[in-house]
Amino acid sequence: MPELWIPVTIAAAFFQNLRSAFQKHLKGRLSNTGAGYSRFVYALPIVACYVWMLNHYQGMALPDGNAKFYLFCFLGSVCQILFTVFLLRLFAFQSFAVGTTFSKLEVVMVAVLGALILGDSLNFYGIAAILISTCGLFALSLGQAKLTVNGLLSGILQKQTAMGLICAAWLGGSVVFFRGAALALAFDEFVMAAGYTLLIALIMQTFLMGSYLVLKEPGEITRVFKEWRYAGLAGLFGALASIGWFTAFTLQNASYVRAVGQIELLFTFIATVFFFREKVSRFELIGMILVVTGIVLLLVKG
Repeated sequence: MPELWIPVTIAAAFFQNLRSAFQKHLKGRLSNTGAGYSRFVYALPIVACYVWMLNHYQGMALPDGNAKFYLFCFLGSVCQILFTVFLLRLFAFQSFAVGTTFSKLEVVMVAVLGALILGDSLNFYGIAAILISTCGLFALSLGQAKLTVNGLLSGILQKQTAMGLICAAWLGGSVVFFRGAALALAFDEFVMAAGYTLLIALIMQTFLMGSYLVLKEPGEITRVFKEWRYAGLAGLFGALASIGWFTAFTLQNASYVRAVGQIELLFTFIATVFFFREKVSRFELIGMILVVTGIVLLLVKG
């Protein structure tokens, strides 16, 4: 089913947008780490029910895990947690705009790591589409952070830039390892392969991040459960987004999936202009045009 990954990716991006909206309500109620943990702990029972329904009602057998599968799940889980930690450290800098701009290179990292680790290949149009949309992300970041091109270039040697690139690498690594884990199952039912991979990853992440909170932020887990209304909704939409992402990763090259997933920015852009009536800068408009151009090129020629 080579075309199914496209609507699945768009749905995943839409649900991720909703998850982000509800997570904003947790700001000030939970620590940044606690808010990140909520996306795992509340998504876990939802994904467990999803996998159970696939097994019980659709008759899909549970896959047999293997050493490569569990290793890739673990590496992907650790990479995603480290991405969160490094991103929070990046925000701690007084001037983090340049660093966050370079963190947008995630799609490029996915393409490079996918080729090195999984042997995924891209055609000419796929490479062109990724480069065009990445330029669009840079332009968007410049507009949102009110940076100039000279300001961006002058900040290349700053510590924040290295931190941004590390963030992109961790996030790219998580995507590639999760795709590798699902493929390592060599399971015919791609929906179950994706769901089972997500379930195992969430179990690992909930345990790892929960252990960190117990040791470093006593009482934060209790606050996570006290804020169950917004945290629960963030977990629900996060689970739906993750189910979409993992299913798409199982069907298609992860760099293509993440490139098309940038349509999430279009949803945000539309909300900003038409619902919140906020003005957008020239850089933001150019960036959005480039992102859309890259996505269209990928869908037509990739």
